Amino acid sequence: MSKIKTAFHCQECGAKYAKWQGQCNKCGSWNTISEEIVELAQVRAWNHMSSDLSVSKNIPTPVDEIEIKDEFRIETNDNEFNRVLGGGIVPGSITLLGGEPGIGKSTLFLQISLKINSRVLYVSGEESENQIKIRANRIKHSNKECLIYSENKLENIFAQAEKIKPNILIIDSIQTLTTKTVDSLQGSITQLKTCTAELINFGKRTSIPVMLIGHINKDGNIAGPKVLEHMVDTVLQFEGDRNHLYRILRVKKNRFGSTNEIGIYEMVSEGLKEIINPSEILIGKSDEKLSGTAICASVEGSRPFLIEVQALVSTAVYGTPQRSTTGINSKRLNMLLAVLEKRAGFHLGSKDIFLNITGGLKVEDTGNDLAIIVSILSSNNDINVPENYCFAAEVGLSGEIRPVSRVDQRIKEAEKLGFSKIFISKYCDTTVAKKIEVVYLTSVEDLILSLIHI
Repeated sequence: MSKIKTAFHCQECGAKYAKWQGQCNKCGSWNTISEEIVELAQVRAWNHMSSDLSVSKNIPTPVDEIEIKDEFRIETNDNEFNRVLGGGIVPGSITLLGGEPGIGKSTLFLQISLKINSRVLYVSGEESENQIKIRANRIKHSNKECLIYSENKLENIFAQAEKIKPNILIIDSIQTLTTKTVDSLQGSITQLKTCTAELINFGKRTSIPVMLIGHINKDGNIAGPKVLEHMVDTVLQFEGDRNHLYRILRVKKNRFGSTNEIGIYEMVSEGLKEIINPSEILIGKSDEKLSGTAICASVEGSRPFLIEVQALVSTAVYGTPQRSTTGINSKRLNMLLAVLEKRAGFHLGSKDIFLNITGGLKVEDTGNDLAIIVSILSSNNDINVPENYCFAAEVGLSGEIRPVSRVDQRIKEAEKLGFSKIFISKYCDTTVAKKIEVVYLTSVEDLILSLIHI
């Protein structure tokens, strides 16, 4: 009998070591390295299809002879989810959803299971059937073909799936599954990779789409090895602040569509509510004219919407000035502050600066730069920016105002909501017939002159 081969893996990042050590050299985590068996299993959990070439009908085909069939997708009756996936769920696809604890991952997939007009097998390894029923009662949708199954053994799940033959298989979560083919603990790297590979094999052979929920680590990445994200077809990220109402469904990888789309939801007592027009919700309403606020015409994916940027500049009480951001990358803020000091002569190094995106959203669009600078200058000089002014441009390191993508869509969105003036780069190529006044800027100095004349 051959000797059993083992290796030491970090349960946080998946790094491999020849012997045990206290700290992982790759991610820096302590006490996360454990010994696991790495020998290949002889029996597969799902083994109805033989891999013998003598009986296989799959042969190499010249690329010119491959026929492209019309792609069929399963509609979920959730417009935001369909938009993110590119039109619906592709049969046989493997989708992985990640997000922080309590953000609403299980609620999202359960809600889709209840809204869709197909047979769904919802497998939960974390909650009992009664717990899932309590959550389902809050969601005002019903699907008689939504089947709940509380199980974490992969072999039992496959047996039920073969018997029921669902149109969609949902696993909550992948970290809770175990298989007999691997002798390791639940949630280990070996178990995670093996179970995922078996689910992928099952989905491709039966054309049943498999949707997985994955936990995330302290860095915000899906727990387990990075290879897990490479194995699946689609990787979704559910983002948002648990203390706020709004959630963003962002796609990080999609083999069947664009990776630029986002979906916006509002967490209510009945579950997750789709936000059809986010611009009207994300812009705050106030009777008083306040300084430190600016409206930005942002684009996430192919979807334009307006957001409110808030800034507070105050004298530093402590020795080291604070730099705090919510919804914006802090490195981006530091870069813009350096541009203001170097190119415009504003000395903000001794002041506390707090930046916030209303609604608890996280935005990555560089077109927010101009609105961020305006909000900072407005708070620093106590100047009220008119509520009907909008900004959409990127700021370069030399202080130049750079053009952004989809500027026509941004202008249309601002015009639709009744804004009278929008500030963009001079080098933007716009072809939209505009009722809104467009102000073209070339540098930060032009912006400051425009603000002086407000």
